[in-house]
Amino acid sequence: MPEAPDDAPNGASQSSWLDRLPAIGIGLAVVGIAVAAYWLPGSMRFFNHFVWQALAFLDGRAAITWPVDGPGLAGNAYFQDVYPVLGPDGQQTGFGLLPFPPLPALILVPFVAVWGLATDVRLISVGLGAIAAGLAWWALGQLAISRAIRLVTTLFFALGTVFWYAAQLGTTWFFAHVVAVSCLLLAVGIALGGDPRADEPEDAPSPRAFAAGLAAGLRRPLGLLDGRQLLAGFLFGLACTARLTIVFGAPFFMFVGSGGSMLRRSVSAGLGAAIPIGLLLVYNLATTGHFVHPGYDYLYHLEATGYPGLHYNPAWSVEDVRYIPQNLRIMFLSAPVILPDVVPSSVSAGRALCVDPGAVRGLFDGDCPIALPRDVGMSLILTSPAYLLALAAFVQGRSRLVIGSTLAIVAIAVVNLMHFSQGWVQFGYRFSNDFVVFAMLLVAVGMSRRGGVGLVGIGLVAVSIAINAWGVIWGNIQGW
Repeated sequence: MPEAPDDAPNGASQSSWLDRLPAIGIGLAVVGIAVAAYWLPGSMRFFNHFVWQALAFLDGRAAITWPVDGPGLAGNAYFQDVYPVLGPDGQQTGFGLLPFPPLPALILVPFVAVWGLATDVRLISVGLGAIAAGLAWWALGQLAISRAIRLVTTLFFALGTVFWYAAQLGTTWFFAHVVAVSCLLLAVGIALGGDPRADEPEDAPSPRAFAAGLAAGLRRPLGLLDGRQLLAGFLFGLACTARLTIVFGAPFFMFVGSGGSMLRRSVSAGLGAAIPIGLLLVYNLATTGHFVHPGYDYLYHLEATGYPGLHYNPAWSVEDVRYIPQNLRIMFLSAPVILPDVVPSSVSAGRALCVDPGAVRGLFDGDCPIALPRDVGMSLILTSPAYLLALAAFVQGRSRLVIGSTLAIVAIAVVNLMHFSQGWVQFGYRFSNDFVVFAMLLVAVGMSRRGGVGLVGIGLVAVSIAINAWGVIWGNIQGW
């Protein structure tokens, strides 16, 4: 798809030098920047559930050996997110099941086959996260936007959202996000590449046209299949086998992709997604006897009773609309603690800070800081204010791209807000990684409809990057 000119003030001069550079060269530069940013701040943590899962797969079983006493990565007795496998007498058997979807563990299998428990998941997460930054550059290249908007939006995704925090950390929950986002970027890029008019205003399909297409499809079922959209759906389904809630982003592939009609797009993407999602259901059934892993409910009640400071209610469900109000506060209103006297904690008061009356506060002073992020999560808009640029995507009429992206974001967000936990412990709002790809598209379209990147766009993206750099550094200082 050809890139549009940048019509912002000085847009021609801004875009001309970028246009002279090869796209693959810019993409490789983005990957290099991401590698440096993701690797430098972090350190290895001991939450490597997927390494143990990969080790179990290599031994021909689904259950991991647990609990295992041992130093560092050699033990896993400290794992809480494990569903115990009990014997007939109700006693532990020395094995446990992880409730997490298995794709991240499957990706680690070849590495674990070589390095075993010494596998450095953080290194793999940094590498895959940097590749995802390159994939974002590629996927955005399927839109009719200027090279400048494409680059600025890519940098926003890679460094201005909590994807940075996830990629550089690489622990169990965050590595799952990196795997899922990488697959979703592939799916979205393939869908956009087959639909060059996705962002053009368009009338809603008439019921008569839909009925005619359905009748034709019933007469010739294979006529409903489009190979490219089938592949996009398969990759979308693959993303769901790393993060389940991404499945609610399905409306995007109904509105966007090849096939020529909503019916063909939906059927093709749906069949493609059904393959990996169906295999996940079979996996759950074979390992637990249930299509939905019972470990989720088991662990919910452990956390609900074990961490009263998080305000979970054991009488409610794992997914419950009554959790939405308190979770909305985290998603949009939670702010850092300014001039703290204690380390902010969701479950305890923490240790005292600045006990010396004459202490001078510092930006990254662990004993006497100016501000600290909250471990329960922080406002999406405070940590990534460039998301506000997406609002401009709605000012010039509707398009299938805007409608599909919006429905995907809203559906995923609502389901996540119903979940009892919002990703604790974390910097920012890590569940936003489930819809960051769709939101990234709206940010790019919003900038394009504003006439270009502009000073406002550059400023908001720069602030987003600075805030996420601050959060990544503090997360590592705190050992989150």
